[in-house]
Amino acid sequence: MYVAVKGGAAAIESSWRLLEAQRRGDTAITELSVAQIRAQLSLAVDRVMSEGSLYDPELAALAIKQASGDLMEAIFLLRAYRTTLPRLGYSEPLDTARIAPVRRISATFKEVPGGQLLGPTYDYTQRLLDFALLAEGEDTGHSPAASDTPPDCPAKASTDQPEKCLALETPSATVPRINELLAREGLLETPQPFDAAPPGDLTRDPLMFPADRALRLQALARGDEGWLLAMGYSTQRGYANSHPFAGEIRRGFVSVELVPDELGFAVDIGDLEITECQMINQFSGSREVPPQFTQGYGLAFGGAERKTMAMALVDRALRADELGEPRVAPAQDEEFVLSHADNVEASGFVQHLKLPHYVDFQAELELVRKLRAAHAEVARDKPVTPVHPEPVEGLRQAQPERADVSVFGNSNIRTQQEAA
Repeated sequence: MYVAVKGGAAAIESSWRLLEAQRRGDTAITELSVAQIRAQLSLAVDRVMSEGSLYDPELAALAIKQASGDLMEAIFLLRAYRTTLPRLGYSEPLDTARIAPVRRISATFKEVPGGQLLGPTYDYTQRLLDFALLAEGEDTGHSPAASDTPPDCPAKASTDQPEKCLALETPSATVPRINELLAREGLLETPQPFDAAPPGDLTRDPLMFPADRALRLQALARGDEGWLLAMGYSTQRGYANSHPFAGEIRRGFVSVELVPDELGFAVDIGDLEITECQMINQFSGSREVPPQFTQGYGLAFGGAERKTMAMALVDRALRADELGEPRVAPAQDEEFVLSHADNVEASGFVQHLKLPHYVDFQAELELVRKLRAAHAEVARDKPVTPVHPEPVEGLRQAQPERADVSVFGNSNIRTQQEAA
């Protein structure tokens, strides 16, 4: 008989102390500060903010520190904290066309209005370990004047070119959208809302199916990057008949505006760093719509280029019904994709298996014992059929199997050739 362990409270408190010791690590090494995580692990902070649905770099860095670098646990912590915050209102839609770009590229046109801006990216690195980074506290010479770069302008421009940093913070630094070039000729769709109703709020109402595109994008924006990457990758491997082009990828700062009830007009309350991706896909058209390109869209907090690209691929795949395309791939099934995209839900449901299931297991254990007893009783009453019956006269006897010959692939051919 299985019974619950006594003295659980003391064991849990001991576990907390061990967890804190694990988080702190070697006390002879200087403890990692929240400011260091925020400044030097910015991409991890950005992911926690996006999937935690809360834009606060300091709290995201705190969650990473508390979770010992486990990003899913940090996302859970930030999402849980978010539920305690009051809701003051809804901002105006972000005008990403006025983004102050840090990075802006297109894979569809070589020469684009405003030019290509590479910005900070790993795309052109050799993916080799930089052992110079092991020189703790020493200047490796890779980023001169990095310590003098203003905190509001990281990786945008070095201090010997302060005008670039200034330009990125002014409206004059905005550049036109590349997709507008195609839309002017009618070669690219310009999706319009179906009605004037405000979009739903996934943080207040549960996700119901079928979901409109606004709700799908909300779910994808807070969805797990690994899941979206796998789904987006599947569309490129032929599971959704997709041949995408990266129309434009932007990373930069955009203003957030709020309309207070007592004022009646929009007030700029701050800037957000976001990454936006617009994918372009072929579309053969229909009776009502001529052949043209369609779009997939992705947006996330901070520097989340890989996620927004995957999000745009999945968004386009989920528009199959809207565009009259057959649903033939998992990435086109919105219930399958969206129901498994949230890593907080997924992690909780998987890890709940670690919790006590004594009663359930006792029921399963008794059931298996009864089934085994019934099986043994039937086996005693049933006559035993010989495995190898006596050969019948006139029939060719089966040749014994050779242990040195494999039956898989062409291994038997090679074995016979070697024997010859």
